[in-house]
Amino acid sequence: MTITTISSREFNQHASDAKKAANQGPVFITDRGRPAHVLMSIDDYRKLSGGRMTLLDALAQTAAPDVDFEPPRVMGLLRPADLS
Repeated sequence: MTITTISSREFNQHASDAKKAANQGPVFITDRGRPAHVLMSIDDYRKLSGGRMTLLDALAQTAAPDVDFEPPRVMGLLRPADLS
């Protein structure tokens, strides 16, 4: 794994080079000499985050199969509202 550090200016001028470097390891982007952001490949991000899918990711899927969901009826838990 190679760690690359570039300035914000270099990142703005050479974004494609930064993306290529991110395939080899994280790219630290500095702002006034201090680390401000990290660019990494999606595979590295998924490994780091545990590979869990968020609810937003699940809802955003366009190629996901349709799933029929019929929640079971729960009897006795609901009562009509008392408006008196």
